[in-house]
Amino acid sequence: MKELYPAIEPYADHVLDVDGGHRLYVEECGNPAGLPVMFLHGGPGSGCKSYHRCFFDPQKYRIILADQRGAGRSAPHGGLKNNTTHHLLSDLEFLRERLKIDRWVLFGGSWGAALALLYAQQHPERIAGMVLRGAFLARQRDLDWYARDGVNRIYPELWAELLDTIPKPEQGHLIQAIHRLLNGRDELAQRRVARAWSIWGGQVALGDEFSPAEVDEHVPQSMVQQARLELHYAVHRYFLEEDQILKDCDRVPDVPIILIHGRRDLVCPAESAYALHQRLPKAELRILPHAGHVASGTEMIDALMSAADEMLGMLA
Repeated sequence: MKELYPAIEPYADHVLDVDGGHRLYVEECGNPAGLPVMFLHGGPGSGCKSYHRCFFDPQKYRIILADQRGAGRSAPHGGLKNNTTHHLLSDLEFLRERLKIDRWVLFGGSWGAALALLYAQQHPERIAGMVLRGAFLARQRDLDWYARDGVNRIYPELWAELLDTIPKPEQGHLIQAIHRLLNGRDELAQRRVARAWSIWGGQVALGDEFSPAEVDEHVPQSMVQQARLELHYAVHRYFLEEDQILKDCDRVPDVPIILIHGRRDLVCPAESAYALHQRLPKAELRILPHAGHVASGTEMIDALMSAADEMLGMLA
């Protein structure tokens, strides 16, 4: 089993002004002359972590990590104005041009996988290859599974706790209700629902590795801001037409694509990866029998690093 490469520090970092009053934090690691790879984090709003640098051979990859609008070290943190899927895709193209990259590999998980596919559909000539984990397709059925009727049957007690933060007349429209509370004037209601949403997401994503009791009763403003950003995208259906990602797969270039999905993924069930593979039959689909949603655990780390190494061989 492959293990993460040793921790490294960026050889360059940037804070770049983009339109609409946002500033993006971007870092470059590894080999400046290596194969460019863009790491696309999930969320929306989760931001990059230092260990994300370690999936790639630093001698052979030019590793680029960027916190998307409103996320991580980008500013304003949690900013919703001028923050849509269109803006995030425009930012990616701006970064590619700013960093003087002709073609790059996209490496994304969950929401990051959705962004990778959308960018590839808009700019197919700029894609050298893609490694996509835990594919999120932003369909209504995907949102319903997560926040209406699906995984709530697996964690009914936590689902009930989440519903308890919502007035009963609004419980049938959970996404809209949480969005309203997070953007309302009642600070106590904001923090209560943000904590419950965070616990729900942590449990569904991490399974047995998550303990709700470890989530601090004192809710930091950063948790409220991240929840606002997630719900901003969810309530607007990710600023996409229904089934847009799958419908436009014919625009994805004929390049090496590796799809990796955990069989035990409860955020994005394996059906998502299978549906994507049906539209991208030349892509290689790898279902991991014991892995879940997140980019952790020996099986998932081994699969992601193997895919990154294989991409080097295919694109040498």
